Amino acid sequence: MLEDLTIKDFALIDSLQIEFTKGFNVLTGETGAGKSILIGALSFLLGGRADISQIRTGSTEARVSGTVFISQKQKGALAWLNEHGIELENDRVLLRRTIKDSGKTSAWVGDTPVTKNELADFTAYLVDIHGQHEHQSLMKVSEHRKFLDSYALLNDEVSAFTKLYTQLVEKRRLLNEMNTSDAERSEKIELLRFAVEEIDSAQLKPEEEAELSAEEGRLSQYEKLFADVEVVNEALSGDESIVAGIKRLRPVLERTASIDSSLKSFTSRLETAYYELEDIADELRAYKNQLVFDPARLEEVQERLALIFRLKKKYCTAGVNGNIEEILQYSAKAQEQLETLCNFEGNRAELEAEVSALEKKVYLAAKSISDKRHQAASQMGPKIEAVLAELGMRGTVFNAGLEQKPFDGDFQKIGPYGFDNVEFLISANPGSPLRPLAKIASGGELSRVMLALKTILADIDTTPTLIFDEIDTGIGGEVAVSIGAHIKKLAEKHQILCISHLANIAVCADTHIKIAKFVENQKTTTKVHVITGQERVTEISRMLAGDMVSEASLEHARALLSRYGGQI
Repeated sequence: MLEDLTIKDFALIDSLQIEFTKGFNVLTGETGAGKSILIGALSFLLGGRADISQIRTGSTEARVSGTVFISQKQKGALAWLNEHGIELENDRVLLRRTIKDSGKTSAWVGDTPVTKNELADFTAYLVDIHGQHEHQSLMKVSEHRKFLDSYALLNDEVSAFTKLYTQLVEKRRLLNEMNTSDAERSEKIELLRFAVEEIDSAQLKPEEEAELSAEEGRLSQYEKLFADVEVVNEALSGDESIVAGIKRLRPVLERTASIDSSLKSFTSRLETAYYELEDIADELRAYKNQLVFDPARLEEVQERLALIFRLKKKYCTAGVNGNIEEILQYSAKAQEQLETLCNFEGNRAELEAEVSALEKKVYLAAKSISDKRHQAASQMGPKIEAVLAELGMRGTVFNAGLEQKPFDGDFQKIGPYGFDNVEFLISANPGSPLRPLAKIASGGELSRVMLALKTILADIDTTPTLIFDEIDTGIGGEVAVSIGAHIKKLAEKHQILCISHLANIAVCADTHIKIAKFVENQKTTTKVHVITGQERVTEISRMLAGDMVSEASLEHARALLSRYGGQI
């Protein structure tokens, strides 16, 4: 559970600290007050996007931190902490993240520095953010399978299947290459052999290009380099040099220090400067003496760089922008392919056996996943329908739309996620046929379907904190009342943070947090605080009537709070 959030110099927020409670926390405020900024700061803390534009104008660094309570039921989070050697303090851990105006970001879990990806991996066990436009993901049919797999607890199994399927695809590709005609295979062998020999004969070293480029710079600009070093050397080492001048000044300053002891520090500093400059003069003199213009070496270096340029152009994916390491990797891969093709018959028989074994494994794994998906889909539909009924969509029929891919002759088609196609189907009106959700649902219906999905996933998910960023987009009236009541029920099992612009939802919250924008000292800043009593009545009234707050809207606000919030 997220207990508190501290924000410093993030976007419009100067300095802010807010405490969250268990249950349903609603965040409200006028348009532009900074509600999205608060979610942005929280997303940043959880490992989300980082950009210097997030730093408050006039500041050099933005900081966000938050305290999270972790119960013993959260096995995933506890295992992550144990793996990284991080201990809880009173069942709590402090998350911190900063971004500097240089673009550098830093993050900590407790006192342990972590990477952005590590932070995101850990906080995924703690918080689930549902963005205000996330329901639009339901318009993408490819996302439907992911929702079903999450409900069926199949994510890890499907990931393992995808790796197995990728192995099969690669083995089949190699087998297809081996089954080409003798002429094509001979041509391929010849090309691979030439590449390996050309790269091997170059005897490349990963670091040599940078060294050669530096040497070419010295040799090609020898005269200018020598002349400039000579100027500095003369200034440091000549009869009227800087070093000689400082040497003459040392006894003078020593005499003055004997008169005024406060000058003693200058004596020691001048002596340090003298020895430092003397060392520089000696090293520059030695450097100048070893400078030699060698036109033959320059030509040799340039020819070597030209060779590396040609090899990068031929063997690097990025062409001349590649590097020697890529050339060597190409050679190693070409050598591996060459050995495979040269040992054709034996390798082909072995590869055919591997492909056959993998095909059986892939089919059995896909069958297992498909069976579990069908079982989950049969349970998912009625649960979604039950939640939608609570959200003002009574009579809606929902179907996961699970079908197997068609057969190709005698073979079942299989993809990287199995042999199932998933496309959610819905009938929003009794008697209407099931049709694709992505094609017929309105924005308000999509929001409610997404909330229903989040609800049934939350029932099997141990993520303690759920954040809804304006999930009420496109709805109002009695539907908003239903959604508010539903979120309040969901808050019995999870901590809920919900940004809303609808009074009918806000009145259901256990804790009401107001976000407001102010101008102080000619700077715009966002402030946040918990509101209760008359202040909450006034805020609900504003949400009902806009700027035209009246006694009627205030009375309406009191009635809603009394009926749905249990308070006046």
